[in-house]
This record gives sequence, C-alpha cells and structure tokens, in this order.
Amino acid sequence: MLLVDPEKKLSFTRTIQNGDLVIVYEKHDSMKAVKVSESSVLQNRFGMFKHSDWIGKPFGSKVFSNKGGFVHLLAPTPELWTLVLSHRTQILYIADISLVIMYLEVVPGCVVLESGTGSGSLTTSLARAVAPTGHVFTFDFHEQRAASAREDFEKTGISSYVTVGVRDIQGQGFPEEHVGSVDAVFLDLPQPWLAIPSAAKMLRQDGVLCSFSPCIEQVQRSCETLRSNFTEVRQGKLDSFDGDKGISTGSRPGKRKQPSSDRSSLQGDNGGILAPALPVMAKPCSEAKGHTGYLTFARLK
Repeated sequence: MLLVDPEKKLSFTRTIQNGDLVIVYEKHDSMKAVKVSESSVLQNRFGMFKHSDWIGKPFGSKVFSNKGGFVHLLAPTPELWTLVLSHRTQILYIADISLVIMYLEVVPGCVVLESGTGSGSLTTSLARAVAPTGHVFTFDFHEQRAASAREDFEKTGISSYVTVGVRDIQGQGFPEEHVGSVDAVFLDLPQPWLAIPSAAKMLRQDGVLCSFSPCIEQVQRSCETLRSNFTEVRQGKLDSFDGDKGISTGSRPGKRKQPSSDRSSLQGDNGGILAPALPVMAKPCSEAKGHTGYLTFARLK
C-alpha cells in the first residue's frame, strides 16, 4: 500500500521489485522491515534467504531458505509498520491510531498538523488517510529525530504526503503559514495546553483537535485551556431531538435533572419558551481495549 507509483499515488504494487521495502514475517511474534537488494541475503534461524529470489514475487508470498525454512513477504502497510519501526520515542499503537483518525475526521484531501513526530507511527497512518490530495505537516523539536523520521517516510514511500519540520511547538507555536488552512491538529506533547492557542488559529472553522496525554493532570489542564476556543463535547444521550428547530426536549445529562418548576432559564427574548441550553454532546464508544493514554478531542467553535 505504501509504495508510490509514477503518479505519486499510494498503491499496492503487487510484485516485489529491487529497492522495495518488505515486512518479513518470521512468526507471530517476530517481524522485521527489510529493503530488497538483489545482491543481499537475509539470515535468521530458519536459514539463508536470497533477496534475488524475492524479486518478481507478489506481496504475501511464502519463500523458502536453503534449509527449507520459510518466511512470508508482506507489504509495508501502516499497521505493520507500527509493529516493526524503530522506537525513538514511545509510540501510538493501532487502538489509539484508529480512534484518532476517526474522531479527527481525516479523509483524502485533508491538511493535518502533528506535533511531535516521534517515531512516526501515527504520521504514517495519517499520510494514508489524507492521500492522494492531502498533506501532513509534522513537527518535532529534536533535529535528529526529525531527520530519522524523514528517512523512514522515504523508505515507506509516503514522503510526498508528509513534510517534517524541526520546531518547538510548545514555545513557538505552529508556523503562521498554516493559519486558517488546517482541518485537524494532533498534539502529543508534555504540555499540550501551551500549544492549544496556536492550534486554534491554524484550524479552519469546525476543525478538530486531538491531544494525547499519559496523565490525567495533563488532560485537566488541557481542557481548561480548550474551553476558551473550542466546543465542549461530553458523553451523553439525548432522549429526543427536534432536528428542524435544533431544540432538545431531553434532560440534561448527569445525576440530577433540571427542576421542572424553574422556568427562568427557559424564557426567550420575545417571551417564548426555549429549551435549556445544553452543551454539544456526543456518544463515543464507551470502552476500547489496548489504549496507552488519554485522548482529548475538541472542535473549534
């Protein structure tokens, strides 16, 4: 999926060519990324495998060693790349990545800002989601990490969809060139609340932000900052909803219901009766296994 065709579109090149990156599946708990070179060999516990025997075979092929052992040659999808990439930092795994892309509403053509890049696990999946007409701008304050990420994106064939920058987003914010032109922002920072005001300026109207944090104290501080520019989203349920008038007739979510006798908050400017003002609400999945931190989502007002 990550190999690039002449038109610079992501595609599944069905046959392996010299110079391609393949995922060598040795067994259920052992995989590695290997760049195919006609003159090279791979040696492992199953024997010696000549790369020249791989060229021309379709991805997914089972190939044998000189000892009769075998491995499978798989295409470097983002899911597999997440499992084999070099860990320069703690990475996001599939459970988090899938939720992030879904709730950020990332689709082909989107422009996404990410900080920090880290090992590039999420970046790879974001690139697939925005291709073939979108772009991911990812930033890391560590110059060597950024350089290593660029090399990885070249290997996996997504460099035309990703621009890696070296920048302290917490201290400097995002570059002004992105103001008002971004569909989604993802933050994986020690102090994300410092970058939230800048992220708000970057987003288009109705754009979405996600912050990943390992500690609940980081989430609380971030939420305090988000309230000034973003719509609050709470888990809840509307009993009924008048779509034409935009009026909810359900009760406010929470342990207590609003007293029915209190009508002061229901009086409109012209004497009409209005429903109580409710926060914007959503009902996300109540539980998902395998997450490694807290994900905070907010939509620009």
